[in-house]
Amino acid sequence: MIVDFHVHAFNPKIAERAIASLAACCNETPLTDGLVETTVKRMDEWGIDKACLLSIATKPTQQKVINDWAAEQDRERFIPFMALHPDAPDYAEELERAKGMGLSGIKLHPDYQGFTVDDPKLDDFFDTIEKSGLPVVIHSGFDPVSPDIVHCVPESAKTLAERHRDMKLVLAHMGGNFMYDDVLDILAGIEGEVYFDTAYGNACPDDMMLKIINKHGAERILFASDCPWDNGAKIKEKILRLPISDDKKELILGQNAEKLLAL
Repeated sequence: MIVDFHVHAFNPKIAERAIASLAACCNETPLTDGLVETTVKRMDEWGIDKACLLSIATKPTQQKVINDWAAEQDRERFIPFMALHPDAPDYAEELERAKGMGLSGIKLHPDYQGFTVDDPKLDDFFDTIEKSGLPVVIHSGFDPVSPDIVHCVPESAKTLAERHRDMKLVLAHMGGNFMYDDVLDILAGIEGEVYFDTAYGNACPDDMMLKIINKHGAERILFASDCPWDNGAKIKEKILRLPISDDKKELILGQNAEKLLAL
């Protein structure tokens, strides 16, 4: 099974507006129109069996409506994650409610949600996530929405991981988008259930991706595309051409996700 750990789609009520806004901010040409149906077509084209569907609550009030929509999506193709916001007074209750609807993980984006991951004020928030046993995917490294302040750099991600050692932490974009040298020096090899996903992985040079995988361990790398912002087929090809064993490639492309999500 090929599992893409990081894709985005939107409620049809906002998909067109959301994609246009993000494309303008990122100066990127999206590979879908933001709809679930188009995302499935891309998955079929790219040879992807299942995908983790990640949504972001940019405001505390958006949690419930996003999670209700996510819970309605096709479970044959999608593994929906919940959106939480650390400023929501009811984040703990919403986590339990969404978990009860079968949402399999949590998605956070510090740049859109306005927090730094090592802020001690968030200890209770991350304690709640840690106790839930669910994996949390956090955008890591640069994002064009916040060009001057990176809210999750490798140093702060390491602090977060060390402060919450039992949390299943997935640091997107190879641990730090466009910050690969620091990922290799600071994060790769850290103890615990700390995973890197390959979302937007075509930006990471092959030799650097190989170094990070070798140091961190293939058993903690998750294949991901960041659809509609990167091409899953090309990232899959990148992984397949790396000089690592076939067993390690199978771990990255799906087995690690199956184990982490108990598929």
